[in-house]
Amino acid sequence: MTAETVSAPGRPEFDPGAEAARATEAILDDTLHGTARGVVVDSPPGAGKSTLVVRAALELARAGRPLMVVAQTNAQVDDLVVRLAEKEPELPVGRLHSSDADPYDRALEELANVRTSAKAQDLAGLPVVLSTAAKWAHVSVDEPWRHAIVDEAYQMRSDALLAVAGLFERALFVGDPGQLDPFSTVGGEQWAGLSYDPSAAAVTTLLAHNPALPQHRLPVSWRLPASAARLVSDAFYPFTPFRSGTGPGERRLALAVASDGSGPDRVIDAAAESGWGLLELPARHTPRTDPEAVRAVAQVVRRLLDRGGAAVSERSPDPVPLTASRIAVGTAHRDQAAAVRAALAALGVSGVTVDTANRLQGREYDVTVVLHPLSGRPDATAFHLETGRLCVLASRHRHACIVVCRAGVDDLLDDYPSTEPVQLGTLVKFPDGWEANHAVLAHLAEHRVRWRP
Repeated sequence: MTAETVSAPGRPEFDPGAEAARATEAILDDTLHGTARGVVVDSPPGAGKSTLVVRAALELARAGRPLMVVAQTNAQVDDLVVRLAEKEPELPVGRLHSSDADPYDRALEELANVRTSAKAQDLAGLPVVLSTAAKWAHVSVDEPWRHAIVDEAYQMRSDALLAVAGLFERALFVGDPGQLDPFSTVGGEQWAGLSYDPSAAAVTTLLAHNPALPQHRLPVSWRLPASAARLVSDAFYPFTPFRSGTGPGERRLALAVASDGSGPDRVIDAAAESGWGLLELPARHTPRTDPEAVRAVAQVVRRLLDRGGAAVSERSPDPVPLTASRIAVGTAHRDQAAAVRAALAALGVSGVTVDTANRLQGREYDVTVVLHPLSGRPDATAFHLETGRLCVLASRHRHACIVVCRAGVDDLLDDYPSTEPVQLGTLVKFPDGWEANHAVLAHLAEHRVRWRP
């Protein structure tokens, strides 16, 4: 079976490749030939944002239109530089960086077509120049670039966009509206509802003042399997639904070693079969770094490696071993991540990515193991209910996601309903974290393994 299946009687077949190509062509047409000052592209997880950014940059460069590319982190900038160099080795590319001691990935120095500098004037005249929003904010030019591309635009605060807006005439904004809101070191309550809220996402403010800008969406996730796309789409993207690029059964996770009957092995079997698994520990209020839950996460990872997992997908006709580098552990807090790393080290596990949702954004793995943000908590704060945090944790995998959580979170959600005050003029984010958590927990309950360590 492929993804090209009839969704309902009388409806045409859904061809993910054709739908994605059609959306991309419409975006490029508006970018290259439209007259609007901005084009906004919403993308679900794993829909090919970076691929679109690279293609748009190459199309503009080939058309003789110099452009600047704005990303939010140095890692994102370096990744785009490498992708551009791979696609067009002869295209001169500028990497504008800070004056820090180690401002960019030194691997860029091996690329013959890439020029690096801390001064924008040294890169003048190059077809494409890339840097972070923070660096671009300190650049001044006599003549603005005709075009700009803003990558991960929903991670950019509106004040950061204002700081660079004078550098370009037209821009393509590409981002994922379901991810975490832009980070701010101070609260934004004093600006809530105002049209010049500097803590709001750049795209939110942009569209509030320019509602007529062309808006597009990428309709296919090439990362999420068929088992995950429907849940993530319904729970986090109800107004911009998407489909998986693969159909049921096209991806499989096989295990060479039989289950030993333990909780970790049973939840691994459930996840291998259905794409989801919930390892539920007894209800209890615990410290944030719940030792029992942390050990459970580590044991799941250890058993994933011990059981000789192999992934079959559209990328390879042969099974690909599930190695430590293809597994990630996601947490809400840095101290939880540190505790998991220590627990994995005690079990002799190395090479597994363990990090917070903030730092896992944009990354992709075959299997993810998640410590639920509300596990063991006595309350449900705005931080732990943030929709984007759960969305990131639930959407990093290509094959399976295993959630470790103490029982009672559904009751906790009912005890702490969403009671955030509504500010006039503020765009209400929907769905809110309360509703999204309920939707995800309801689905996970179908794949629950209760375990008392």
